[in-house]
Amino acid sequence: MSEQLLDQSHQHGNDALFSEDLAPIPHNKRSWGTWNYAALWISMSLCIPTYLLAGSLIKGGMNWWEAILTILIGNIVVLIPMILNGHAGAKYGIPFPVLARVSFGTKGANIPAILRAIVACGWFGIQTWIGGDSIYKMLVLWIPSLGTLPQIFPDSFGLQTGPAICFFLFWLLNMFVVYLGVDSIKKLLVFKAFFLPLASLALLWWAISSVGSLGTILDQSSSFANSSDFFAFFFPALTGVVGFWATVSLNITDFTRYAVNQKAQIKGQIIGLPPSMAIFSFIAITVTLSTTLLYKTTLWDPMELSMHFESKVMISFVMIAIAISTLATNIAANIVSPANDFANISPSKINFKTGGYITGIIGIMIFPWKLIADPSGYIFTWLIAYSSLLGPIGGIMIADYYFIRKQQLSLNDLYMQKGIYSFTNGFNRLAIWALILGVLPNIPGFLLNIKVIGIDTTWHWLSGLYNYAWFVGFFVSGITYLLMMKQNQSKDLSH
Repeated sequence: MSEQLLDQSHQHGNDALFSEDLAPIPHNKRSWGTWNYAALWISMSLCIPTYLLAGSLIKGGMNWWEAILTILIGNIVVLIPMILNGHAGAKYGIPFPVLARVSFGTKGANIPAILRAIVACGWFGIQTWIGGDSIYKMLVLWIPSLGTLPQIFPDSFGLQTGPAICFFLFWLLNMFVVYLGVDSIKKLLVFKAFFLPLASLALLWWAISSVGSLGTILDQSSSFANSSDFFAFFFPALTGVVGFWATVSLNITDFTRYAVNQKAQIKGQIIGLPPSMAIFSFIAITVTLSTTLLYKTTLWDPMELSMHFESKVMISFVMIAIAISTLATNIAANIVSPANDFANISPSKINFKTGGYITGIIGIMIFPWKLIADPSGYIFTWLIAYSSLLGPIGGIMIADYYFIRKQQLSLNDLYMQKGIYSFTNGFNRLAIWALILGVLPNIPGFLLNIKVIGIDTTWHWLSGLYNYAWFVGFFVSGITYLLMMKQNQSKDLSH
């Protein structure tokens, strides 16, 4: 099939729409089974941001079972679009940018691809900050003067000189790996696969042995005065948990295109995603709760916790391990996809390396150190904000694939400039309008959250929708798109 499409793309002059990377994977080259997908999710779930997500729920006031329940519900919710979008990848062997052409058009597909890429850039920045910060915390133990360097950045940056130097050095290391190529990261991924589970269990053992018993740790109650206070935190927290994997729920076809069959991707994701997130989150929650008893303050950041250990050698070991595992995760999860998305804009001008460098630059521009400075910034400013962009895209793609196309696609037309997915000059305006309408209701809440606008009665009720940003965007855009496309089809039939 891919060779046939390649020939057609050259015949029609459609090289801009076709490449070997974007071509459908033939069935005889698909080898991913159930346990491959389960292993993928276990690997992706065991990362520092997952720990921060779970710890932030405790820091926000939840007890252990409230936090676990929130994470479990959120991951079951996001599993639904994950499996639904994954269907097209397993059936047709196509990646996310190509599937997006079905609903947004051959050129319009760049809109969801770039939005997703920018979010991945944000994650790249956050992971790079985590890695750089771990290096700083190790070095400042041995070189205390690093913590007292003259301030060179404005106060508005919120960035101290020592951490900034380590952040940029770690950023350069990431860019060097991009220069060498993704293959250079394989050994680091193997290290992460062995180290993080063992380190997590060791941390859990430390927490239980330090406090005395697991029961004592879990016996702590939540800090919410009443149910209304709890739900005021629960719903935005749930949206944040859904938003945590909102990016992958769109580009899951990049993985499911290698599935041997539908059953493999469905069972693998069910087995891999919710359980692994719940188990690793339980460890993070238990450790975070133990810090409240041990240090009389809730340490939700594992790096801040490690600084309370007495041995400099032990702290250094932990920090180096965090830096290496973060580097491996960053390249695999946050460079490959956005680099390809940027390259997809202009394959002749932007290659993988250039796309990787673009990702790195945007990752700095989002000020990642501010996003994870406190739990509210991590949940409300980052996770919920980008879920308001990706939820609408997911709603549109699912509505189109299941209710408009009835799961039937024309592979040839996906790679043709003048095929059925070209719409008007390559753009499906109805999809773009539906995307805008899905994002609009969440804008007041976002502006209120970042303090661009103040609270007043005009925007108060509308700003509350921001706490449900992914859900609002998903259903508003999905339903709006479906209605507009149905109406448009009716007009075409009447003519």
